[in-house]
Amino acid sequence: MKKIILVIISLAFVLNVSSQGISPIQQRKLFQTLTAVSNLYVDTVNDKKIVESAIRGMLEELDPHSTYVPAEEVQRMHEPLEGSFDGIGVQFQIIKDTINVVQTVSGTPAEKVGVLPGDKIVQINDTVVAGVKIQNSDILKKLRGKRGTSVWIKVKRGSNPDLIEFKIIRDKIPLYSVDASYMLTDEIGFIKVNNFGSNTTKEFNKALKKLKAQGMKDLVLSLERNGGGYLKTSIELADEFLPADKLIVYTDGLHVPRSSARSTYKGNFEDGRIVVLVDEYSASASEILSGAIQDWDRGVVIGRRTFGKGLVQRELPLIDGSLIRLTVARYYTPTGRSIQKPYENGTKDYNKDLMERYNNGELMHADSIHFPDSLQYKTLIQKRTVYGGGGIMPDIFVPIDTTNNTAYHRDLVGKGIVNNVVIQYMNANRAKLKAQYPTFEKFNKEFEVSEAVLKSMIAEGEKEKVPFKEDEYNRSKRLIKLQMKAIIANNLWETSEFYQVIGMENDLLKKAVEVLTTKGAYEKVLSRGR
Repeated sequence: MKKIILVIISLAFVLNVSSQGISPIQQRKLFQTLTAVSNLYVDTVNDKKIVESAIRGMLEELDPHSTYVPAEEVQRMHEPLEGSFDGIGVQFQIIKDTINVVQTVSGTPAEKVGVLPGDKIVQINDTVVAGVKIQNSDILKKLRGKRGTSVWIKVKRGSNPDLIEFKIIRDKIPLYSVDASYMLTDEIGFIKVNNFGSNTTKEFNKALKKLKAQGMKDLVLSLERNGGGYLKTSIELADEFLPADKLIVYTDGLHVPRSSARSTYKGNFEDGRIVVLVDEYSASASEILSGAIQDWDRGVVIGRRTFGKGLVQRELPLIDGSLIRLTVARYYTPTGRSIQKPYENGTKDYNKDLMERYNNGELMHADSIHFPDSLQYKTLIQKRTVYGGGGIMPDIFVPIDTTNNTAYHRDLVGKGIVNNVVIQYMNANRAKLKAQYPTFEKFNKEFEVSEAVLKSMIAEGEKEKVPFKEDEYNRSKRLIKLQMKAIIANNLWETSEFYQVIGMENDLLKKAVEVLTTKGAYEKVLSRGR
């Protein structure tokens, strides 16, 4: 129980509650309770469980984004944003108790020793992992480890009965935040960013340079499903698009003085036209970037109202290696908008917001969205009306297309059947596909998922208790084939090729190309305030 007291004291010290915030009476009340439990409670107390529950309870009373992170989760939480982890560099999927290597990451230890897509991992060190119930997390624990340490794996390849053994020395494995970059037309480039991490700006500028060399004049930047990341990185990316000395964002809090970020003269894409794609999952840093572009009339925002997270968290470490992420400020777009959606009714209602948007019809109909006049703002150049108080409202609304979505399709995807069938198909046909389609361009133009593959998917679904529904299958068939083709492209090449295939059905992307290729359409959107 002494640990409880130490952790609470350390928390009080970190938050400086002795001088401001929580009153001395309330502090004494907390310590009295802890002392009573420590000295008088009838049974042995699990101090770790109690202290974590107490911290979680405190933070839940504040706002939905102040959270507690246990020590064992801290490193894993940072990996996607820091851009790397220590491991061997394979993407895998467990199919019927068999670990299938889907892809080896280019330049990583697994690729260097000769592990190939399609290999089945049978043993890791002394542990047999094939034919036994095992979770993804268990595999990750065995394959990941400190850089420079070794791991032995045995794999089955094709029909060869003999296992192939590899000794792999773990190393830094890169995680990329730029999913895709390619040309949509002769003059329009596309870049998709999945988060705002420590290497995002470098990755973005590398992609930008490549597209410029291919003749890009206009850019479509996708922030769809981008949940945010580092504030610093969102500022850096906004700086690439804005001329010098423009306000990008400012933060302000009760105990944190106002801090402003302004653009520099270093932007690499200050002149070309830009369209930003957002949806209901675009949050935080994504909203800072899209809000700055919208407020300065620098580009056109297309999609659906963003998530609405306008709170800034600071990480505060605790004595046992755990930490709290405490909201210390709000951020505001250049026009002064706070885009944080309401959370006064508690975390439970807050987390239901996206479902409420769907139920209310907002994701299908723009006229279902209502902002009070008090939340109206004017953009800084063209004086267009924009809104605060609940995400970034796009300049052009594009509804969710539910035409091809069915319960049958959702079950096939959700239970991993679509992916599993593709992996099995790739294991049997990889060499043939590589020979038949030496380039992605040829593949994208000519390849089509066969009826035989679809029949195997239907049969696999039946085995996994997803009964065939002919009417729903026919509705979703085109989308299923496209998804399968995209997964195959990713398997043969990279994620960029996956998005080139799947982008053929992206209505936001179609609208972006339409706006940029229709004479006067882009300019008309940006002049609506005149």
